[in-house]
Amino acid sequence: MAIPILDERLRFPSPRLANPEGLVAVGGDLSVPRLLLAYRNGIFPWTADPVTWWSPNPRAIFELDHFHVSHSLAKVIRKKTFQITIDRAFREVMEGCAEPGPGRASTWITSEFLEGYAKLHHQGHAHSLECWQGEGLVGGIYGVAIGGFFAGESMFHRVSDASKVALFHLHKRLRRRGFVLFDVQMLTPITARLGGITIPREEYLKRLAKAVEKPCSF
Repeated sequence: MAIPILDERLRFPSPRLANPEGLVAVGGDLSVPRLLLAYRNGIFPWTADPVTWWSPNPRAIFELDHFHVSHSLAKVIRKKTFQITIDRAFREVMEGCAEPGPGRASTWITSEFLEGYAKLHHQGHAHSLECWQGEGLVGGIYGVAIGGFFAGESMFHRVSDASKVALFHLHKRLRRRGFVLFDVQMLTPITARLGGITIPREEYLKRLAKAVEKPCSF
């Protein structure tokens, strides 16, 4: 099946037409209007040269009424090892997520992604949660919010458990703010241990359509 090539027009094929790997389309750009349209339609970008757009099946999410906290993680949270802030260092969190890590020489977060999502942040559509020790940023997570929907994009840590604590506090914040869908795209060993699950893309798209219309403030 041929993969659709996007042009300058703001439109996407249906995510239901994605290929077996979840690839929906190639091309376009990382402009704010296109990114918002993508997320509203259950699609997200993964590479910048060329830009590729994805909607995997199944889709990974956290239910907002469940987050698994192990005994060791609960101990770290109780000790308040990290200071938590919101939207204090969005770009720095993205840069942290882009750093090479164990087993990876580079990530998909290129300069094009940094610029595109920084613009989303400046317009109030993308947010970060930071973990600090003193003046040092030691972990964090960022993502995109539309209505009662939040798409977690990436997280990082420079100190053990910092990314897990960031995810815990983000999940808690979304629940308190009335969000109804927390998307994490694809399940990883870490998110699975913390309670992440997968659901069929069709169910995800139905829940997404309702979530983006729900009035919520991050």
